Amino acid sequence: MHNKLVSVIRNYNYGPAGKALGFDGLANPRVVANDSIVAFKTALWFCMTEQKPKPSSHDVMTGRYVPTEDDMAANRTVGYGLVTNIINGGECGRSNDGKVNGRIGYFKRYAELFNVDPGPNLDCENQKSF
Repeated sequence: MHNKLVSVIRNYNYGPAGKALGFDGLANPRVVANDSIVAFKTALWFCMTEQKPKPSSHDVMTGRYVPTEDDMAANRTVGYGLVTNIINGGECGRSNDGKVNGRIGYFKRYAELFNVDPGPNLDCENQKSF
């Protein structure tokens, strides 16, 4: 259940997250799934931390991200679609994908509940993944 908070998978995520948060993510990655405090800290770490060449999701959402030339060439435009690309670029480049459309629907619904504009570029269909 807790591992659904973020998409922290593989050693290239568990190692740096563990180092930043004070647990051995390489030797004991299950701590993220089994300890709700570590899971929440890991979710925040993943959202806030730039992982080259990817910007942080937080920087994209707060307007701090400035696209590089490579990003512009890959059509990585600012919006919820770019956040999806950061979290799971494997969902990019697909047209009319039910899973992606469902996620966009949830995002739009929460934006409506909070009375905020969801903004443009809600999918990453035309973006190259990182």
